[in-house]
Amino acid sequence: MTLIKSISGIRGTIGGKPGEGLSPLDVVRFTASYAQWLQTNNDSNELVVVVGRDARISGPMVESLVCATLTGMGCDVVNIGLATTPTTEIAVVKENADGGIIITASHNPVQWNALKLLNGRGEFISDAEGLKILEYAESANFEFAEVYKLGKIRAKSYLSEHIQHILDLELVDVELIRQANFTVAFDAVNSVGGIAIPALLKALGVEKVIPVNEEPTGHFAHTPEPIPENLIETCRIVKENNVDVCFVVDPDVDRLSIISEDGSMFSEEYTLVAVADYILSKTPGNTVSNLSSTQALRVVTEKHGGSYAASSVGEVNVVAKMKETNAVIGGEGNGGVIYPASHYGRDALAGMALFLSHLAKSGLTCSELRKLYPNYYISKNKVALAPDVDLDAVLLKIKDKYKEEKINDTDGLRIDFANEWVHLRKSNTEPIIRIYSESNSLEAASGLSEKIIADVKQLI
Repeated sequence: MTLIKSISGIRGTIGGKPGEGLSPLDVVRFTASYAQWLQTNNDSNELVVVVGRDARISGPMVESLVCATLTGMGCDVVNIGLATTPTTEIAVVKENADGGIIITASHNPVQWNALKLLNGRGEFISDAEGLKILEYAESANFEFAEVYKLGKIRAKSYLSEHIQHILDLELVDVELIRQANFTVAFDAVNSVGGIAIPALLKALGVEKVIPVNEEPTGHFAHTPEPIPENLIETCRIVKENNVDVCFVVDPDVDRLSIISEDGSMFSEEYTLVAVADYILSKTPGNTVSNLSSTQALRVVTEKHGGSYAASSVGEVNVVAKMKETNAVIGGEGNGGVIYPASHYGRDALAGMALFLSHLAKSGLTCSELRKLYPNYYISKNKVALAPDVDLDAVLLKIKDKYKEEKINDTDGLRIDFANEWVHLRKSNTEPIIRIYSESNSLEAASGLSEKIIADVKQLI
């Protein structure tokens, strides 16, 4: 069993003893700690928290615990039920709520679930805020409400509001998308995308839709991370059905991967690159992605006269850097698109609408559009860590070995060579070290990763 307590929330495998997996007691403890933090940082005695979840099979159990605990802490709950992560973020703002809890383990397998914690702006909490919540949980420093001060639960759906929010974006060209008469496939990996994506495509005027893994059963048809090795069957379906484009999402619909009409991967790294190219062509400005994302975004940004900046990995860090640099578009190379004109959160639904607008305006096929962008290849790897591994010591030794190269140690360790780079960092969500490398060919990128992985394994 695994339980990971981090500044961004709590994530773990369902079951096991308290403190070892994501047990019901752990769900209650961390939810109460979050509520205590809200109470400490708000003047109002009538706190409101939005709760939404993906479709994984442990969701109803965790949802009931979260909602009951929040009311037990005196918070009113707006339960939006099955909802994407960006829908929940938008609901926090529209409800003028004090915060939100998203029940999702994102791309993790079915055994996992998690509590993602939002502030009153519908954005993920900061490092300092997360540490305070962890302190409350560690000390059990929270106090439940008296009987006459218990909170209430109200159920409401926010999908239609989210879709209208997307339709109202200036750069989403609904009429042009309708006129393009696209055939669009989507793979929702048996989660909430199966509810949200058909509704969005209908609102955009897309009449020819081919659903794949649409039913939100929570029994994922394939490993839910939207990366090439998990989408072989989906690519085959696309190639055999005269599809113009296929959208693939993770279980909570904040990551967007794209498959071209010929069944080839557009590459999740290039989701943000393509959307940014479209946004920058209409509203020139700056961009941000994290240190593990493709350098193609920098190339596209500079082509449009803007400046590119890299942040530490993690959505909260990307958002902070975007605000600092007044970026007009940003995100992460895992298919996460953050468009401030909509909201400061990764949103695969907004990404789809913007990409379809871009594709319609270009008059190109999806594969032709992909050829407009510089070719870089990323090799994404991970190495499992034993609990007693001192990763900081390992990284120091790697840093010393490559001290003649350009080094960035603000988030793990990134080493820039002449025409390629490698980034090593401990995951915040899994007991692993991630090793990403990028070069001018997949063979070169893989070779660089293998070299660094060998260095790491020798040290651990």
